[in-house]
Amino acid sequence: MDMNGDLNEALSERVIGAIFEVANTLGAGFLEKVYERALVKELRMRGMRVEAQAPIEVAYKGEEVGSYFADMVVEGELMVELKCVARLGPEHLAQCMNYLKASGRAVCLLVNFQSSRVEWKRILRPKSFGSDQNG
Repeated sequence: MDMNGDLNEALSERVIGAIFEVANTLGAGFLEKVYERALVKELRMRGMRVEAQAPIEVAYKGEEVGSYFADMVVEGELMVELKCVARLGPEHLAQCMNYLKASGRAVCLLVNFQSSRVEWKRILRPKSFGSDQNG
């Protein structure tokens, strides 16, 4: 299957629909883990394959030098990072960019459930981040 932008965009839209369903159903005020569990359930109910706490290995010159866990990966390609913070900041964007760089994936949805109006950003990995191992 071709992993072009249209497929990523369609998948993003499906996941964003599930994010709004979770936000509208639960409302604001819960811990991040509650939203994570609810979103995993909602995505699976909608027939999507979800891996929660998906491992991301960081390599330097071919050697593993660290690992992180993305909140979830949907359909093996779309990363989703959840937050419950007053406002999304540059450190949250940087975290997503690093996850994209380390995983080689193209798109990450950064979602903030803190306020009554869910906030989200669709982050794309720049082409220059290809297979660079210097991170």
